Amino acid sequence: MKTTTFRLPLIALLQREFAGYSISHLRADILAGLTTGAVALPLALAFGVASGADAPAGLVTAIIAGILIGGLSGAAYQISGPTGAMSAILIAISARYGLEAVWVACVLAGLLLILLGLFRLGRYISFIPSPVIAGFTSGIALIIAIGQLDNVLGVKTPAAENAFEKVFHYFTHPLLPDWRTITIAGIVIAVMILLPRINKTIPASLVGIILATVISVVLGWNVPMIGDIPRTILLEHRLTWNAIPWEHLSDLLTPAVSIAALGAIESLLCGAVGSTMSGKPFDSNQELIAQGIGNIAIPFFGGVPATAAIARTSVAIKSGAVTRLTSIIHALLLLLSALVLGPVIRYVPLAALGGVLLMTAWRMNEWESIHFFVNAHLRHALIGFFITMIATAALDLTQAILIGVVISALIYLRQSATSTVVTTAPVNPQQLQVQGSTITATCPSIHVYYLTGPIFFGSVTTVLEAFETAGDYHTIIISMRGVPLIDAMGIQALHQIVEEHHARGGEVIFTALQPAVLDVFKRTGLFDLVGARNIYWSSAHAIIELHERRLVAGCPRCHAYSESCQLLQNARQRLAPQPANQSTLSGESVRGGV
Repeated sequence: MKTTTFRLPLIALLQREFAGYSISHLRADILAGLTTGAVALPLALAFGVASGADAPAGLVTAIIAGILIGGLSGAAYQISGPTGAMSAILIAISARYGLEAVWVACVLAGLLLILLGLFRLGRYISFIPSPVIAGFTSGIALIIAIGQLDNVLGVKTPAAENAFEKVFHYFTHPLLPDWRTITIAGIVIAVMILLPRINKTIPASLVGIILATVISVVLGWNVPMIGDIPRTILLEHRLTWNAIPWEHLSDLLTPAVSIAALGAIESLLCGAVGSTMSGKPFDSNQELIAQGIGNIAIPFFGGVPATAAIARTSVAIKSGAVTRLTSIIHALLLLLSALVLGPVIRYVPLAALGGVLLMTAWRMNEWESIHFFVNAHLRHALIGFFITMIATAALDLTQAILIGVVISALIYLRQSATSTVVTTAPVNPQQLQVQGSTITATCPSIHVYYLTGPIFFGSVTTVLEAFETAGDYHTIIISMRGVPLIDAMGIQALHQIVEEHHARGGEVIFTALQPAVLDVFKRTGLFDLVGARNIYWSSAHAIIELHERRLVAGCPRCHAYSESCQLLQNARQRLAPQPANQSTLSGESVRGGV
């Protein structure tokens, strides 16, 4: 008897990941880790400031996330840390509730992420439409860019509830910009644009920050700087158990949901993109658990919420990362930078970090998707995109996603409703081919209705209106080959059509039912109401059998044998022999051939 051994998903991932691991693989991981760390350093500093905390908080976040989340991740290539998307919502939460509330909300978000992973809900990320994802990404880019205007312009404006309020303040309270900070930011932006055209392997953001810092220090410019970098990963200002406001946790649930939603979306999207780039497996539920554990721990070190980062993950993959050791090595490089380079990092101007974030905001827009929506004239996608983008900048992420999904759902329902079509036509004898022969005439009391598209609450009115002429015929054939699904209101509408036609003494026949639709017919009693003898797989066979019945009993409408019935007298005999009840489903027959 064969026995199976239960293994935790992470253990299975690690066994597969490190199978055949060698010294050459270790060298590849070290090189990829060093490269990723060089790219992550300026981003960690910048996102720490952009989150409403400070540069050391961003650095600590990247270190803890790189070791803890990277070590438990659902993929070998995933690199986590502070991100622009997360900083965009954290700045609003910090302005409204304070940094301590951000830490508590981060812990609550971590618990929510773990629950999402344990209940295996990672795959449902695909339920969010691409226009909504592109919209909130662009909305976040707006928040990041607007949030850095103070640092780039060298001014100080009051905290605002949202990005639009911040912009409005610039117009109502004109300020005098500092040309030096604008120059510093311009240098960084220029390097980040030009250097990749010359050499893509050198971290352009790091080079830009170094160049801008050197110029600022040499020229003695008095501009705001990062300041002291503690030589520890346990910051003085951090979350402690005694500081948790247990009695006010419910007030922080909404920010926690926003953080958890963004953490899940960004991490799972990053994992999906990384899996495509690397060809390696990705466990979405394990990733959620890893993100949850990391975000529970990070606030107790003084960091801010983290997610997987697409930019750093793509750098790791392109640098030849083999295993999750790349993430750990990149974190150790950041730790070494904090311990050794702290006295130098303190001189980095905030305007230089602002330049990095402005370029990051520009690049994080999903320009390819936006161009596709515009060039393809997809108005519904553009509506969802712009509404989500504006809602993201004006409200919080959770509300923006809900609004975007609802708008997309409404647009989809409208499109589905308009795609449902009912066409009606008398039987065309020229289209009835029986063993190569053409039927030249048919009974005028038979009429065919062709249904196409889903029959649901949005399309019921269209269906009912189409059957207003059904009373003109004794027998109506309803072909449903093009109906993929039917809901409760749809089935009630068909019940109504059948009952009204039966009350007039008529006959209703259904043909070409999809399996899912046939199942609904049986569960709702419509199958029994119509009768198994009046359900066929083929409209042609239904028409032929109807004419055969008229040969025996006469035409119900004219009470006499019609010419078309005489012409069809031998039609059934020409068909290949087959059982009268060809298909049996749950003990009941569906008549006719396919």
